Amino acid sequence: MFWVRLRSGIILMAVAIVMLVLGGPVMFAGTLAISLIGMSELYRILQFDRQMPAIVSYLAAGVYFSLIYLGHTEWLMLTLVAYLLVLLAVYVFSYPRYTAPQVMMAFFGIFYVAVMISYMYQIRNLENGVHLVWLVFISSWGCDTCAYCAGMLFGKHKMAPVLSPKKSVEGAIGGILGAALIGLIYALIFRGYLTIFRNPMISLALIGAVGGAISMVGDLAASAIKRYYDIKDYGTLIPGHGGILDRFDSVIITAPLVYYLILLLQQVS
Repeated sequence: MFWVRLRSGIILMAVAIVMLVLGGPVMFAGTLAISLIGMSELYRILQFDRQMPAIVSYLAAGVYFSLIYLGHTEWLMLTLVAYLLVLLAVYVFSYPRYTAPQVMMAFFGIFYVAVMISYMYQIRNLENGVHLVWLVFISSWGCDTCAYCAGMLFGKHKMAPVLSPKKSVEGAIGGILGAALIGLIYALIFRGYLTIFRNPMISLALIGAVGGAISMVGDLAASAIKRYYDIKDYGTLIPGHGGILDRFDSVIITAPLVYYLILLLQQVS
């Protein structure tokens, strides 16, 4: 299992590097694909991933991403409102074929997965975006790795004993500090390419710390959903890791926060 997990992780990282470095259409296609697969994994829990509420949601996600790609962001809210109306129409005119939880999960899915992940693509399109987009992974995966190490070494007090017994307060603190340190080191290496900040070191350390803290919420939220529906993994797409949502659970929550922190610190740093 270790070697399967390691091999899958290397392949996943290689794909991510290509996608993030190339940006443009490749990044657009990659984030859209991640969103659609993640949505289907979520919808599969309630067994409607190939039915009309899901199909309407996939189409809405495609339109949402296309508007961002074309630069027509002023139409995003109207698209979501129209999507909700169509989804409700499907629910009403096919009643009682679909349950209220299925319709609500469909609506939740496009926000939880597609809208949130779209911020990775939006970060990549910012000035210095080819270097800034890595902050999402520094905050989420960096925090997760550091939290695991700190928890193994110092963990005593359980952070969420019922939901995730292995996570500790000490591990969480270590994860946040570790993500901040990685952000600082990253800024020291690439400060010449981070021209939008007056002080890249402070800005990236802050983004790493705050993003790391929020990433743990995303991780626990994904675990809570799995626990509620009594499933181990969202999918089997990535051998040894589970599905897209199992690997990107913290990234989903972190991406929009990193995006807005970048905009904020660009103004005040």
